[in-house]
Amino acid sequence: MHKFSIPDIQPDGRALINGKRVAAASGATFASISPINGQHLADIARCDAEDINRAVTVASASYAAQSWSGRSPKERKLVLLKFAQSIRNQAEELALLETLDMGKPIGYAKSSDVAATANCIAWYGEAIDKLYDEIAPTAKSALALIRREPLGVVGAIVPWNYPMIMAAWKIAPALALGNSVVLKPSEKSPLTAMRLGELALEAGLPPGVLNVVPGYGPEAGEPLARHMEVDCIAFTGSTAVGKRIHVMAGESNLKRAWTELGGKSPNIIFADCPDTEAAAKAAIGRLMFNQGESCNAPSRLLVERTIADALKQRLVEFCAEYQPANPLLPETTMGALVDSSQLQRVMGYIHSGSEQGARLLTGGQQALASSGGFYVVPTIFDQVQTQHKIAREEIFGPVLTIMEFATESEAVELANDTIYGLQAGVWTSDINRAIRVSRALRAGTVHVNQYDEDDLTAPFGGFKQSGIGRDKSLHALDKYAELKTTWIGVALEPSSG
Repeated sequence: MHKFSIPDIQPDGRALINGKRVAAASGATFASISPINGQHLADIARCDAEDINRAVTVASASYAAQSWSGRSPKERKLVLLKFAQSIRNQAEELALLETLDMGKPIGYAKSSDVAATANCIAWYGEAIDKLYDEIAPTAKSALALIRREPLGVVGAIVPWNYPMIMAAWKIAPALALGNSVVLKPSEKSPLTAMRLGELALEAGLPPGVLNVVPGYGPEAGEPLARHMEVDCIAFTGSTAVGKRIHVMAGESNLKRAWTELGGKSPNIIFADCPDTEAAAKAAIGRLMFNQGESCNAPSRLLVERTIADALKQRLVEFCAEYQPANPLLPETTMGALVDSSQLQRVMGYIHSGSEQGARLLTGGQQALASSGGFYVVPTIFDQVQTQHKIAREEIFGPVLTIMEFATESEAVELANDTIYGLQAGVWTSDINRAIRVSRALRAGTVHVNQYDEDDLTAPFGGFKQSGIGRDKSLHALDKYAELKTTWIGVALEPSSG
């Protein structure tokens, strides 16, 4: 096989600060490398504390000037709806950038990532002028008004696996409420976030309200989390970094810190599953989607022992539908891992699984090495024990682990035996069991007889070390607002004068 070819484009890798594309203050850059074939895509501004300070300063000034925060909810809605339409109009360009930068299949990048990003921006735009404040039920001698006010400057740090969607989940509710935002995309896939910033400007967002500052975590992310003029930091990424975000928020100005972190989601299939074919297909399809690089992927499959052998056979067969191929081909269902370090990480876990005694049912190899990219074939282990690394740690790749159970209580115990609590699945024909198990699982979302149904109306986030707070739904708006109570005394009798 020859090296995959990619379009000869030259994306703009400069930061977006105060409505203008600018180089890092130091002039430093780093290379954006396409995981499709290892080819250089662009030189990205390697921003640091000085650039973060510039972006926060203009964001703070835009908030103080009320160029955005002072607009009515209806006015902000119209700009956000125009922003969403601009995203739809540039779907081909954005999908291509996402695929070149991150390695996901271009068909999914357009139908899922671009569409979901536009929908998120539009949804919060539509919501904001339909959100009512409150009047407290006080005595007649007072009128207590309870209002949401924007926090001010929101710092958002988003991961590399869903660059556009994760950015939208943060910036859409924050902007809808009237905040100004400094967005730091992952250094592994920054291109679409910076393009989104330009589209927002074209839609009418005032300069300085949304700034996009690329860079490495220690050089740009940490200064943003520690900045004394940032009122809130919203982060999606690993649990280890999320813990540091909370420390930095506390050590600086006690800014609000919202973190959506890792997952090791259990997917439980009972023997009375109403459709084992659908369960097997979902178990593979939802894990292999995005090359397994999803925090909510159903990476731990728990199967009742009496149906385990037949189910495993179907799981292996379904893997044939998710073999890595050129992400730029419309029929491709699984693309490349994001970079060489992620490839080595995933292969390290695969080797660990075999070394610790798990049985490799299928896969376990790097694929398409001659393409110059970073590909791994779908991999399944069974005979996995709770102490194995592949059972406990987040792999973030196309690797499924299978454990068997005999009773409902054992299934729940295995499912909850993790530091994470993001998502879970339950497959059963017994509605009583479905309710019992769903209640017992320590997870932010529990799916019953399907996996990963999704809608902006439902909150997303986790229990335990999967984070604090929720993205999506109206609940997300509360992360970016202060509640202010205004007490007004009311004279019960007219004055004599």
